[in-house]
Amino acid sequence: MCKMALVLDRCLYPAVPVTFRKDGTIDYDALKKYAEWMDTQPITGIAVWAHTGRGLMLSEEDREKVYKVYRSALSSDKKIICGVGSRNFTSEEEFIADAKKMGEHAKALGADGILTYAPSFFRGKDNQDELIVKYHEALNSLGLDMVLFYLYEAAGGISYSLDVLRKLFALENAVAIKMATLDSVMTYQDVSNLIAKEFPNKALITGEDRMFGYTMMRGGRGALVGIGSAFTKLQKALIDAYYDQDYKAFVELTVLVDKLAEVTFIKPMEGYIERMLYICVLQGLVPESAAWDPYGPGVSEEERAAIREVVQELEGLGW
Repeated sequence: MCKMALVLDRCLYPAVPVTFRKDGTIDYDALKKYAEWMDTQPITGIAVWAHTGRGLMLSEEDREKVYKVYRSALSSDKKIICGVGSRNFTSEEEFIADAKKMGEHAKALGADGILTYAPSFFRGKDNQDELIVKYHEALNSLGLDMVLFYLYEAAGGISYSLDVLRKLFALENAVAIKMATLDSVMTYQDVSNLIAKEFPNKALITGEDRMFGYTMMRGGRGALVGIGSAFTKLQKALIDAYYDQDYKAFVELTVLVDKLAEVTFIKPMEGYIERMLYICVLQGLVPESAAWDPYGPGVSEEERAAIREVVQELEGLGW
């Protein structure tokens, strides 16, 4: 087992966004101010270059700039996890090599760990399971704490059989798995049971923005979630309430987090990134000019109205 740079018990790692202008360029001044706000929050660390931060869409230069903005703004005890994957669909070998190169960049910058993008390129291939394992073996060789990512197929992920998961959990640096299987509660339960029975030294980390509270109850030791990029204190309070066995507060907080998720993580799901940025605008964290997602479907006025209603309610409650 690696030296465990990551802190996993009661953890909250917001998958943080990037402050894009409408033309697709990054407003680094806005990003710096947002990163400084994030440092004031009760977080374990953050995840950069993840889907919320459009990591696979950024140039290597922009990825480095984004990393350095967050690292300079965050206190030294706050960890940074870098999303690592590939958009190179030329061949299976080049896909894996490209992902490893992104991981090497993260390591060179000083990342505390990596989050492996779901290798959806392998979906449906005859040797799918073999390729999944090979991909993770390549990333494991980097020597960084590795958070596996099980993302449901409808969101662009790939299914892992329990036998594949056994091989992934056996990797030396695989310390945790982020589960985001929104369309299958049973999948989450099955993986939770597998970890409890066969791999108790591995951490189950919820990535279920729409099932936050429930998935904490079902074995989550913490969270790595896009929804954590706003109303962060609310979500950390939920995690702490569960582990402090304050179940009355836990249920009340779960209701509030669910309200936020149910106006943000809706179809089309790709819109969630700009919806989260809009919440940051309403909270005064990000200027409206830097709250665009050039890769998403946009946000309708109807969606914005629903978001405003929930934000007003949460702010009225002191969050």
